[in-house]
Formats: sequence, C-alpha cells, structure tokens
Amino acid sequence: MGSAVIPSFCAVLSVAEMYAADKAAEAGGIASLDLMEAAGTAVARVVQARWKPQAVAVLCGPGNNGGDGFVIARLLAGAGWPVRVALLGPPVELRGDAAINAKSWTGPVLPLTPEVLDGKPLVIDAIFGAGLSRALSGAARAVVERINAENLTCIAVDVPSGVAGDTGVVLEGVAPRCASTVTFFRKKPAHLLFPGRSLCGELTVADIGIPVRVLETIAPKTAYNVPGLWTLPDPRWSDHKYTRGHAVVVGGGAVTGAARLAARAARRAGAGLLTLAVPASAVPIYAADAPGAFVQAVDTALELEAALVDRRRNAVLIGPGCGVGTETVVRVLKILATDRAVVLDADALTSFQDDPEQLFKAIKRRTAPVVMTPHQGEYDRIFKTDAPDKLTQARAGAQHSGAVVVLKGADSVIAAPDGRAAISDNAPPWLATGGAGDVLAGFVLGLLAQGQPAWQAACAAVWLHGACGAALGRGLIAEDLPEVLPKVLKSL
Repeated sequence: MGSAVIPSFCAVLSVAEMYAADKAAEAGGIASLDLMEAAGTAVARVVQARWKPQAVAVLCGPGNNGGDGFVIARLLAGAGWPVRVALLGPPVELRGDAAINAKSWTGPVLPLTPEVLDGKPLVIDAIFGAGLSRALSGAARAVVERINAENLTCIAVDVPSGVAGDTGVVLEGVAPRCASTVTFFRKKPAHLLFPGRSLCGELTVADIGIPVRVLETIAPKTAYNVPGLWTLPDPRWSDHKYTRGHAVVVGGGAVTGAARLAARAARRAGAGLLTLAVPASAVPIYAADAPGAFVQAVDTALELEAALVDRRRNAVLIGPGCGVGTETVVRVLKILATDRAVVLDADALTSFQDDPEQLFKAIKRRTAPVVMTPHQGEYDRIFKTDAPDKLTQARAGAQHSGAVVVLKGADSVIAAPDGRAAISDNAPPWLATGGAGDVLAGFVLGLLAQGQPAWQAACAAVWLHGACGAALGRGLIAEDLPEVLPKVLKSL
C-alpha cells in the first residue's frame, strides 16, 4: 500500500494532533495567547460578516474554548454589539490564557444558566471544544437544550459543544444545532462525520498563524477526500485499449442489473476493455445491454478460473447480483488466488458472514490490491467491532482484513491497512437509490484496471461518485451516474 504522506492542504487532525500543532507553534515562537486572540478574532469576523449587529450571548466554558469566547465578546462589544457573557463555573477557577482574556473583559460575567438566553439573542457556543469526552450535564446541558428548543441561531467555536471531535458522535445525543462553526488550522473528523457534521452548519476553517510545517512532524493519517489527495490515470498518446486495462465483472443470472451498472461504470472510468463473466442463460441479456463489452459464459468456479488465465484481464469485480452462498464463496477465493486487483462488493462480502476469517486470510496471502465496498449492514456482517464511529470502524476493518475498506454512506470513509483514511462529504442525499453502490464499485474497478493504487483509486472513485450525484441533482437514478462522469472528469 505504501505510506504516502497526507498532503497538508487536505489533512484532517484528531484532537491530539491539534493539541500537538498548538504546542509546535508555541515551540516555534508563537505565543499561545496570540493564538487565542487570533481564534477569537476569526470567529468575531465570521459573526460580523454574516449577521447584523444584535444582542449576543457568549457562552464560555472553563477551558481554552471559554478563553476564545472572552476574546469574541470583547471584540464584538468593541464593535458596538450588545454582548452578555455567561461562564460555566466561577471565574477564579480559570487558568492560563483563558484567565488572562477573562480579565480583559470589562463587562459582567453571568453564571451559565438558561436565563442568559432570554430575549432570543444570537448565541456563541464557546463552552467546550473538540476534546470533550463526556456528555453535557447540569447547566451546560440545560442551556443547550433551550438553544435547540427555541431554535436560536448559534455559532460554534471549534465544534458544537457535546460533539466528540475525533468521531462526530453526539455524546448522549445533546449538542446545539448551529448555523455556523468556526474551527482553526485544519478540519477535525467531527466536521465531516455524521451526526456531528449535521450540527455544524456552515463551516469556516480559519488561519490563526500556526505554520503549515508543523504537519511534517505530526504526520496526520486522516485526509479530507478532495482532488489533489489523488490524481487520475492520465492516458498517453501511445496508449491503446489493452494498456488501459481489461476489467472483468462477474455477474449473476437472476439479478442482472447490478453487474451491468458496474460494468458501464468501469468503462466510463477509463478501463480500456471489459468482460462480463456471466451464466450462459443470461448471456443474451448482458450482450444486448453492453455492445462495447465482451460477454463470456461462465457457469462454474472452474470456468471462472479459466477465464482469468488471460493475464491482460488485470482487475476483477465480484459481488453485485451474484447471490449469497457457497458458490460465491468459492468464486471469490478463486479470484483472490490470482494476482489480479480485486473489488469485493455486496454478495461477495455477505457470503462470508459465517466465516469472515476465511476471506481475510485469503486477502492477506496475496500482494495484489483488494478493495471492499460495504455499506454499514454489510460491514457489520463480516467485521465484529463495537466502535461507535465510521472512521474507527473503517480503519479497524482495513487493518484486520488487509484490504482497502470503503465504508459507504453520506460520510464515506476510505481506509487503508497502513492506517491512512479519507473522509468524503460530497455525496448528496439523492444518491440513496438502488444501484448507486454498484456504480461506485465499477468506478473503483475501472481505476484499478488502469493501474491506480488501491487507496487512491477508492478515494477518487468515492469523490467522483459524489460529484456525479451532485451534478445530476434530485431525481437521479443509478443508470444516470456513469453517463455524467465524462462531464465531471472534464471539470477536473
């Protein structure tokens, strides 16, 4: 798989990595008090840019997020906004930079109670940041519940209080629904993973003066999945259909649509040739639907093995429409015994639910890449983990199986066995339609056939899939997705 460094522009930082970035900036001569001033200034600028002057309640917590809140309150008050400040806990317990900025606030400091929201002010949530590990309770919980009950306009500092920064999990289900969130330096997983992402509103990532070079020592393993994280195969003038790869899609006899969608997607993604390996009884259906593809009758695992003797057939997808059962298990193992790049989806995964270790051992015995593309239900059938969030689940699945795992959804996570992971956020809700996952598997296959490394191929395919959905808009069906891919590719 390699261990390529995540490009700095799309790095996503865990809570611990963000703390390390702060410390590295301080070690490089940037005062922590200056970082706090810059953070508060960034939030105040967003507020002033989006809203007209009005009553503001700045809710401060006992840590550095609260210190940011005092900076925000001072700057907004200095600009003529009517500001009230409420603090969780007594001011005398504040420490460090938060205490210094609290002393710079010349107005009253109220105790944090629901009453500070009387009059329906604009709310700045600076109670807790991304590092919160316990559910909101007491006064903080009561205030947040009132924010939501009265649908108050809320701006979060870093993340909405109650959202775990590393996972996007809403601790005990309580966090404010925010219109805007301002975070600093780089995104955190909670800004990209649901349900936390749904509470952030419009996200702003502010530069507060932390040098980009600090990422060299932090070496983050998580990325925001965007172009530039990956590059697409670039055909040369000397290429021909064989040099662009010969993909194989193993199709079923009863459910033929899934493999046909995947095959068309693989061809649109750039595979030079494609063969549909399908039951003899279904050959006429596949042949009539795909004049640009080869269709080969394959009724047994041995016939499939023979079909893969041609070494030019360099990438294989099995799963869509194949059926769940022993025959699919045998076929998957035959394919994994080759040196071809492999995509496993749908039935190819569920068929191993009673003995997933058999699948994982077969993957780990090979050096050629394997990409799995499960949705949450398929993931749960073959991976046994109690991890509460998709990022941890995908990473655990990739490490345990030895495959690149694409855990699909509105916040798809693409994880490699070496620990790298990417989170996508460009999939529109209308991609939730039958066959869309088959198209995604086909996109991965088409890129693998052209020699793109597995993790990059999976990341690119997921992004392209989301971009196709966004380009089509409401009303799309799976058949539309491959047809709009050329337009999306042209835009890149």
